[in-house]
Amino acid sequence: MLKKFLSIVSVAAVAAAVAMPSAQAKETVNVGVCVSWPGYAMLEVARQKNLIPDYDLNITIFEDPLGGHSALAAGQVDVYGCTADYVPLTVDRGTDVVNVAFMNPSYGVDHIILAPETEAPNLAGKKVSAPQAYIGHLLMGLWLDSQGITPDQVEWVNLNADEAVGPMLSRDLSAAYMYEPWISKVLEAMPGARSVVNTADPAMLKTGIFMDSLFMNKKFIAEKRAAAIAVLKARWDGLGYWHENVEETNQLIAEFLQWPVEDVGFVIGTNGKSFEGGIYMYDFDESARVCGVLEGEPPFALANGSMADVVSLTNDWWIKLGLMENRIDAAKGIDCSLMGDLVASGYRQSFTAN
Repeated sequence: MLKKFLSIVSVAAVAAAVAMPSAQAKETVNVGVCVSWPGYAMLEVARQKNLIPDYDLNITIFEDPLGGHSALAAGQVDVYGCTADYVPLTVDRGTDVVNVAFMNPSYGVDHIILAPETEAPNLAGKKVSAPQAYIGHLLMGLWLDSQGITPDQVEWVNLNADEAVGPMLSRDLSAAYMYEPWISKVLEAMPGARSVVNTADPAMLKTGIFMDSLFMNKKFIAEKRAAAIAVLKARWDGLGYWHENVEETNQLIAEFLQWPVEDVGFVIGTNGKSFEGGIYMYDFDESARVCGVLEGEPPFALANGSMADVVSLTNDWWIKLGLMENRIDAAKGIDCSLMGDLVASGYRQSFTAN
């Protein structure tokens, strides 16, 4: 009897499927996030709040920036959020990847900590630490340069912030790149240690180097341009939702990243715009101005259309720091036409802190 019943149900289900028009499946866009970081979470906001209804966003957190870039270059992901300091490297390696928008600069997250009784002019020949090929490497190089010290005059140690705490406390390092909570741990345990520069300093902000950006695969743009534009718009629609619903959205982001919600606030803030000591979120208009597709001046003394200049400056510093040999054509690493299409369509977004 049960067998007969299942047979009838099966026939009925097939008949119903034939009789009813099938719902059109959404096109999937594969999105990569290089590390768990609130600044990269706005497409998840857009996904959860149905701000991109015609597409299904499949979002993967890599926790491996280089692995994510490899996946993007191979076309395994279409869109990728990561730091802009990779742009010269993508051009140098000839990958099918472009940076389509700057999203947010570091606004005091990143610091250089100097050991007690150490003065900048005396650092020549001393050990300094920073994670090689990351933002900290650039910050240390720029700060040393501002003190008249060239990269080859110090002994570099390849350490991330957490790894540098012990060597700093044992006085094996004279200076180290750090971020919280490691800054506070060192300053509390080491009287006389001090922060000498951070990414909220005007001189660092105006370089534009310390920036998170959105990358896309060139083939994805060429073959699915409508989808690429929709994703770009959705990223800023997600940001706009956060601005209007900060507490709710910070909780959403915390659950997505598996972070305490308080820590999310200490990165992107609770005012819908920025957190000093965290990051500053470009609204769409600010990002479009850096791309040079909308009139007006971007924040922090950057020039309109300065994205290529920022990439060139980053390239110069990777050469100075010994990580690159070639000077690249920065224009090959960026594509502002998608931002331009959104501007031409009338899309705008401008807001300040709540």
